[in-house]
Amino acid sequence: MALLALNVIRGPRPSRRFATAVQRVRSFTALWLAVRARRRLQIAGTVAGFAVLLGISLPAEVPDPQLRTDHPWYPGELALSTFERLFATQAEQYRRATGKAPATDEDRALASWFFRNTHYAHGEEGAHDWWGQGFQKGSDLRNREYWTGLFAHGFGLCGTTHSQWSAEMEFLLGHGRGRGVGVSGHNSFEVWLTGGAYGAGKWALLDHDISTVIFDTGGTALLGLADVQRDWKQLTDRKFAPQRQQGWLVCGLHPSDGASYASYNVAEYLPGYVGPPPMLRVRRGETLRRYFTPGLADGKTFVFWGRNYNAGGIPGPERSQTWVNQPEKMPGSKAGTPFKAGQARYGNAVSTYRPDFASDDYREGVVDEGPAHVTFGFRTPNVIAATPPDSSAWGIYKDGGRNGLVLRGQTAAKVSISVDDGGSWKDAGDFRDGLDLTDFVKGRQSYQFRLHAPANALAKSGLVITTVCQLNPAMLPRLHDSGAQVAFTASGRGVVSAGPTKPEAQTHVVAGAFDSPTVTLALRVPTNTVARKIFAAAHTASGNPPRPELKSLIEFSTDGGKSWRPVVKDWQIPRRGDELKDFWSQSFAYGSTKLPTAKSDTVQVRFRNDGGKRYLRAEAHLVHEAEKLDATKVTFSWSDVVGPHTASRTAAKSDNWSLPTGKNVQTRWVEFEPVAAK
Repeated sequence: MALLALNVIRGPRPSRRFATAVQRVRSFTALWLAVRARRRLQIAGTVAGFAVLLGISLPAEVPDPQLRTDHPWYPGELALSTFERLFATQAEQYRRATGKAPATDEDRALASWFFRNTHYAHGEEGAHDWWGQGFQKGSDLRNREYWTGLFAHGFGLCGTTHSQWSAEMEFLLGHGRGRGVGVSGHNSFEVWLTGGAYGAGKWALLDHDISTVIFDTGGTALLGLADVQRDWKQLTDRKFAPQRQQGWLVCGLHPSDGASYASYNVAEYLPGYVGPPPMLRVRRGETLRRYFTPGLADGKTFVFWGRNYNAGGIPGPERSQTWVNQPEKMPGSKAGTPFKAGQARYGNAVSTYRPDFASDDYREGVVDEGPAHVTFGFRTPNVIAATPPDSSAWGIYKDGGRNGLVLRGQTAAKVSISVDDGGSWKDAGDFRDGLDLTDFVKGRQSYQFRLHAPANALAKSGLVITTVCQLNPAMLPRLHDSGAQVAFTASGRGVVSAGPTKPEAQTHVVAGAFDSPTVTLALRVPTNTVARKIFAAAHTASGNPPRPELKSLIEFSTDGGKSWRPVVKDWQIPRRGDELKDFWSQSFAYGSTKLPTAKSDTVQVRFRNDGGKRYLRAEAHLVHEAEKLDATKVTFSWSDVVGPHTASRTAAKSDNWSLPTGKNVQTRWVEFEPVAAK
């Protein structure tokens, strides 16, 4: 089948972008780039379905702080938080393992596969309430967004990880170059490779979830599922011509996993998507501490969002057989991963926020303020977690969750809470010291809560807001033995969002409607910032089989809908190579584009297609740049053979330094805190 011509607006061609990244990875300091911040500052009411910012001049803060260390396997977010950085890091990891830099489609795909095996584990993650019907209801429960899967969870079942991973292949190799494939009791993955033995193109098996790639008997090319299925017993036998595998063990997690390839029947095209890169925001009066292992400060407070495996007596999600935390053992392995309870677990991010009502600093956390109320907001690229009420496998979904959001202080104000961007509110009762609002916000990435009292009445309240999220510790900056180098940057960029859940996006609908062929969302640009980029994605009922001739468009307007420009133009579903008996009846269209330099106060994003296909949900994220930026106090805590250590440094917008680590280093936590200029 001829390849479909596409005009997707998303920057340079993947191969050129990848090649550039490979060159840049050899310079450690070259990767200390400015990136975008994931934190929404919306001083807002709701007018015509979208948030309106108040004209308040805000003090500085720290949008988008990121760190990188020189750890060989786990350097942290500054090496991973954009595709350019990620591909460079993957290339260096692959070069160390194989002795060659990835230059071909096959090498780039294997470098990506190697990285995902060592940073993402098989496991059952907690659901997001995508449809506003509860965590276990709705038409599709998978988390299909790439960055959330990688940074907030770091684990997922086969269909989940492969759906997310398809978005990485979109940027690594090109449009529609990865697909999920339903096989026997499993969801596998294929990537479309070109060049060399693959000629104009051929599907190749690239299964992260069971750590499997399969070369032909001569070791010259990766086989696709059509070839594997015909002789799966021999091809998945670890003892069959092992030299052909170029050091990659077949069925690296368990030798019997190859039975999944006995049949394959379903293809999922464009089954995942990518939103804005993961971005933090730290306000004055706030500390953001990230723990590398479960337990928080006391070592026994377990707050998570996933299945409770309770492995080794530690509650929460884990994986006992994975290459995570032992990446050096994967290349050349002959026996696969041994069983070790808790080989990979979750980490936590703890935001402790003390808004300062004696100055205007508290307004950094405010999304709406009036003579009788103050509304605070919170957004994270991670996921708000919970200590479940019992030890059952899915206790996180039960009422009685704790430690996800806790308020402390003294005030007589009533409390309301919203999880749909202020579109609706729930009564949370009277404020009390230790008020736990976890059940309202768990499993989400944002919330707003309203104190029904004016700011001046809260001046002596001693208000403390603690939010605990789950994160993937493989994304955190680890220290290593015998001295470690640290790099820091804060881009000054932030993000306002319509989504990702359907109720959050619904609050921003200004034209059309969900479950129709067109819908328009609107986002206001925060005061004293400049809009820089828009990210958008749509979950579409594309049909079975998908029709490749249909075109989807995502457009933006900065003049109230008078004129429109493309974010994604003529998006189609390519169908290549061997076809299967059945198809997933849905798909995603997504992309991003820079915004014009001229100032605008509102950006609208419109989704439409020429086939009358319904939009089940959609989301839009507007990246903006702030005028001011605080310095950041960065603190690392670690232990080595000498004992525990803590070291801090106050960094400007970018900085780098050394830490005097000893032998047998274990990184415990790392913390950000804004430091106001005197």
